[in-house]
Amino acid sequence: MSGLRVYWLDPNTPDGAFPDPELALDQPNGLLAMGGDLSPQRLRRAYAQGIFPWYNPEESILWWCPHPRTVFQTDHIHVSRRLKRTLARADYAVTLDRDFNNVVLGCAGTREGNPGTWLGPEMRAAYAKLHALGDAHSIEVWRDGRLIGGLYGVALGRMFFGESMFSRERDASKIALVWLGRQLQAWGFPLIDGQVGSAHLYRMGAVDLPRSKFLKLVRTERARPGPASPWRFTIDVPQSRDHTGV
Repeated sequence: MSGLRVYWLDPNTPDGAFPDPELALDQPNGLLAMGGDLSPQRLRRAYAQGIFPWYNPEESILWWCPHPRTVFQTDHIHVSRRLKRTLARADYAVTLDRDFNNVVLGCAGTREGNPGTWLGPEMRAAYAKLHALGDAHSIEVWRDGRLIGGLYGVALGRMFFGESMFSRERDASKIALVWLGRQLQAWGFPLIDGQVGSAHLYRMGAVDLPRSKFLKLVRTERARPGPASPWRFTIDVPQSRDHTGV
């Protein structure tokens, strides 16, 4: 990173302030700071400013706030004809906050003999702490008692910051996103943060916002009271003990 202006965060001051997110680099897009730690205090402060950690295990922690910012409007998640048929079959169940740690493991791609990807042990432990404190949440998709997909993220007020999703069977992560969007809409959440755009997200209806507009929305929505933890569905969803095994 020679020649780049990247801010250093002292790991001994978990309550230390982040630099203004608008100072993030253009290349690599959104890189703002490095260092610090993954304490709940620092993570809360980061998300409250629209900043998130993303780095490879064994490397310094990197903090990002890209421009533009990819988001889903909770009332505009796209459902294709095929996905609509899949949703209607209801041969699955969806739950909230029932198996957070295994959802994170699924997102990490952790299998026997495979150490996983960027979601290393330090990151997984950090989000597990946030979940225990009521700030991180998961949605699970089950079929025949097996966890086949899901996603997780961080909630502040009525702002949800999506972190990662996974599928072990076709469309499982899409099912999770659709039902999460419907529940968040019912709770008055306007957005799901998708961080950085991809073809998959855009096909599901994601749009890009200027960073300044996104940050303004974060400041507004984080101040609004959110639902109590642990989260449970308040809308009608496919849900059966036979499906979830829980």
